[in-house]
Amino acid sequence: MKVVLKNDEYTIYQRRDGRYAVEGADKKAINGDEKVAILVANDLIKAAVPAAPEPVEEAAEEAVAEAEDAAADETEAPAEDAAEEAGDTED
Repeated sequence: MKVVLKNDEYTIYQRRDGRYAVEGADKKAINGDEKVAILVANDLIKAAVPAAPEPVEEAAEEAVAEAEDAAADETEAPAEDAAEEAGDTED
């Protein structure tokens, strides 16, 4: 592995297959989001940062309201059916 960048916090290596390895000052590998952030900050890779989904909260609130409405409809329907079966309806 070839050393690309070395500083007090971490060392970045380039492997023979072209990928990068990041090793912390404690000689342990850094992986995951932290590794991606380090490589992007050093312009070694380009990663698309996912946009924060803002309308998720509104959609979640609507879904909860719809679920509550559906639950209310289901609890009312059996009472009406039972009244019709008992002959209590005025037809």
